[in-house]
Amino acid sequence: MNATHAQLRLAPITSGLIRSNPKVLLGGAHQPSLLRYLDGWPRRNSRSRALLVQFAGADESLARFADDSFDLAVIQSPSPDNLDECIRELTRVARQGLITRR
Repeated sequence: MNATHAQLRLAPITSGLIRSNPKVLLGGAHQPSLLRYLDGWPRRNSRSRALLVQFAGADESLARFADDSFDLAVIQSPSPDNLDECIRELTRVARQGLITRR
């Protein structure tokens, strides 16, 4: 039997993952409303940061994005038919996510 050593991580898994210029995905039809959710994010330190923002349309599939592509995703609530897929894709592509009401 092969002996493997498990890695022990004492710090929260998100520590050190925030880039100097965080990548943000905003998905939905009303982009100015989505931008308001970014006010004050990230708050880990007092340095100002330039956010790299990418937009996706309302109910647009996130399948085209690679795993962990974004530090934060803000998505307007999808239609009930697309909710399960949206949540699955949101948790795949973003380290932090928020689904807002329309």
